Amino acid sequence: MTDEEILSLWKQGLSKYKVAEIYKRRYNREIRLIRLDMRFRHSGRFLSRYDALRRVEEVILKRGRT
Repeated sequence: MTDEEILSLWKQGLSKYKVAEIYKRRYNREIRLIRLDMRFRHSGRFLSRYDALRRVEEVILKRGRT
């Protein structure tokens, strides 16, 4: 999920917690797909709710003011 997608969801009226939940689900789904391959079964790590919220808040504070 790109920064623009995060900002567009936030500007549509979703709370930062809901945007973080959506971000976490999409990110973890991508990690699951990568891990399906035996070669990459230990690659990446899953995001917690706190990590996702930290990322979303960072994007909103940095780029959301304009």
